[in-house]
Amino acid sequence: MVELVTCLVRILLASSGEGAHRIERTVHRAAEAFGCRTSLVLVPDGAVVTVTGGPGRVTTVTVRAVPEVFRLDQVVALKPLIADVCGGRLPVAQARERLRGIEEQAAPYRWWWKLTGIVLFALGFAPLMQPTWYEIGSTAVLAVPAAALAVAADRSPRLAPLLPLVAATTVSVVTLEVFARDGAHGGPVLLMLPALFFFVPGDYLSAAAAELGAGLMTTGAIRLVYAVFLLVQLYVGVLLGVAVTGSSTRRLFDVAAVSDLPRWALFCGWIVFTVGTVLAFAIPLRLLPVLLLLVYVTVGVQSLVTKAAGETTGTFTAAVVLAAVTTILDRRPSMPARLVLLLPGFFTLTVGSLGMRGLTTLAGGHVIAGFTDLLKLVTIVTAIALGLMVGATLTARGNDLVRDGA
Repeated sequence: MVELVTCLVRILLASSGEGAHRIERTVHRAAEAFGCRTSLVLVPDGAVVTVTGGPGRVTTVTVRAVPEVFRLDQVVALKPLIADVCGGRLPVAQARERLRGIEEQAAPYRWWWKLTGIVLFALGFAPLMQPTWYEIGSTAVLAVPAAALAVAADRSPRLAPLLPLVAATTVSVVTLEVFARDGAHGGPVLLMLPALFFFVPGDYLSAAAAELGAGLMTTGAIRLVYAVFLLVQLYVGVLLGVAVTGSSTRRLFDVAAVSDLPRWALFCGWIVFTVGTVLAFAIPLRLLPVLLLLVYVTVGVQSLVTKAAGETTGTFTAAVVLAAVTTILDRRPSMPARLVLLLPGFFTLTVGSLGMRGLTTLAGGHVIAGFTDLLKLVTIVTAIALGLMVGATLTARGNDLVRDGA
């Protein structure tokens, strides 16, 4: 039983890049199905787990795992297993074997599909930065080395800790030398951001805010510090690119070019974005239609409410709707865990790019614009976190946390 709980906690921690607040309840209910009790002390990258299986049978173990969201195929596979365990349909030995299989299963897509997915992910996001053909064209080039570095980090763990720094430096150098010579195409940072969006810790920032709001002070504070550290890595990488190219930081202005994209291109961009998300984060392809629908619902709600009541209200409302719809869908056994349903729509709210823009704009000497972006970052992070909490609370039932499985 201890091995089962340890393996379960390790998988849940490894897929907790969107927050660790569901782990404890899931583990408790799974252990109760086998007549045991558990207690956990959680931090984002570890847990101390105590398993009580009867009088005098108490075991304490420490579990470590790096939190991320890059293998969502494991989250998809975990949900039906948790349902079978909590429903009393699996013996301990069989549940343990299935858990081991999930933990050890190969990624559903080969490395070149992940590389393609990251490029598509960036291309779909590009019009949100600047709705221009030049933005899309430059992103198609810049995203390739960024994606190649991400794939290389999967094969070389020593690269992973410095991946945001290396990717930002590479993209910064190419942008400044090739694509940002003419200010008519917009600010250099706006040209860089789509290619770096895969590395921007917007999900960690919002997860940290949600955990703090839920009273999980330790996990929330640690995750917030980690998110800021990743953001600063990207910022320093951009500055290194400026230094390597001999450019002035005054070039890091934040002015968008005039839009020249037709509406159909903006509409189709979200299809490209969602396909890229599926491939980049190892989501089973069969889930593409429902994820695409959720993306369009989120974008539609955000756009309509923003026009009527402003960006903060629009973002908050979109987060409420997204959380409510995904919580309801998660109750269906045929649907994946809520995390998987939530992620593509969440990315459309684009919180992390504001921090990157704010820091680089400040470095360029544009103080007012930089602080405006950073203030907007704090506001939007809070709006998204509160919106997700409100949406989940309004639609949650007592056993929803068990069904989530992540």
